[in-house]
Amino acid sequence: MKRIMLLAAVLAVAACSKTEPAPAPEATPTAAATTAEVMAADGKSPVGKFQITTADGRVINEELKADGTYADTLDGKVVETGKWVQKAPGTFCYTNDKAGSTEVCNTESVDDKGVWTTVSPDKKTATVVRVEG
Repeated sequence: MKRIMLLAAVLAVAACSKTEPAPAPEATPTAAATTAEVMAADGKSPVGKFQITTADGRVINEELKADGTYADTLDGKVVETGKWVQKAPGTFCYTNDKAGSTEVCNTESVDDKGVWTTVSPDKKTATVVRVEG
């Protein structure tokens, strides 16, 4: 009988006691929050508007948007759209929206005279100028 009463008392205490809820898991920061934004070759944000002059003299206006998309215009007409990522100050990658497109990564640098160049994998060089405003 004593055992039954002891068992009943233990069960009653266990049933009445409030257990501490499990601690909420700590929020894990997203990759974007844990990695500082990678700067462009000029040391500024890669987001913005740029004027790109190709080796053959064509001038392309490019807008890199914060959502990771871009649009290139030539003579006032959109000629290409796609997605971009700045993997390092010297590595700019993009994938245009055409079906079957693959990512292309250019090597970028700013020389001691302040001239920003971008070189494609097929060794085509263009000059980049940030358009402020």
